[in-house]
Amino acid sequence: MTKILPLAALLLSNLALSSSLWAADAPAKTAVLVHGAFADGTSWQKVIPRLEKAGLKVIAVQNPLDSLENDVTATKRAIKNAEGPVVLVGHSWAGVVITEAGTDPKVKSLVYVAAYAPDKGQSAEDVMSKYPQLESRKEYVKDDDGFLRISDQGIKKYFAADLDPETKAVVAATQGPFHVRCISAKVTAAAWREKPTFMVVATKDQIISPQLEKDQAKAANAKAIEIPSSHVAMLSHPKEVSEVIIEAAK
Repeated sequence: MTKILPLAALLLSNLALSSSLWAADAPAKTAVLVHGAFADGTSWQKVIPRLEKAGLKVIAVQNPLDSLENDVTATKRAIKNAEGPVVLVGHSWAGVVITEAGTDPKVKSLVYVAAYAPDKGQSAEDVMSKYPQLESRKEYVKDDDGFLRISDQGIKKYFAADLDPETKAVVAATQGPFHVRCISAKVTAAAWREKPTFMVVATKDQIISPQLEKDQAKAANAKAIEIPSSHVAMLSHPKEVSEVIIEAAK
């Protein structure tokens, strides 16, 4: 009996390892979509049907946008409740969120859509400080509690410049207030250093520097595409964004 038990333990260990390796190679079953600052889950409305048609289950996270910690908690809750493996997608500020939350073992791959991708110990502020400040910043308005929003004019002219007037109005009305403390919050891990990473570079982005997005893609050794889009690439170019997510899920 004493000889059989170690053998049984070895077999179980090998089985667990084989299962783990299989899971890592298996296609993602769920896409977890994380919205950025000045937005909510409806920002993925044109992408969700395409992903579901491709056979993916979809969860659109509703971030509180009041701290990095709380946004990461909301995202990790979605990952926990999702059927794995998961492809984790972040737009804009949510790139910071998925950089931290993406280390979860259920996450198979990462997709950054016109998003920040800080390294370990960096914040969004650290990343953007290396590039000229964009004109759109003059349209940011801060309330007495430290929450930022973008003026309706800023949404129309800079944030969602390539959308139709009705959609611009919806984006302006549904934007989520974003607390200033988020900008300086530093990540403690960089999931893109560990997981297959894909990036969508929006070459007409007026919220995040397109050059910043290109430099991040190079630093992360990401598989990247460039599209002539405003900051909200998933609304103006849903087909291209969906295709990247579907590829990342495979």
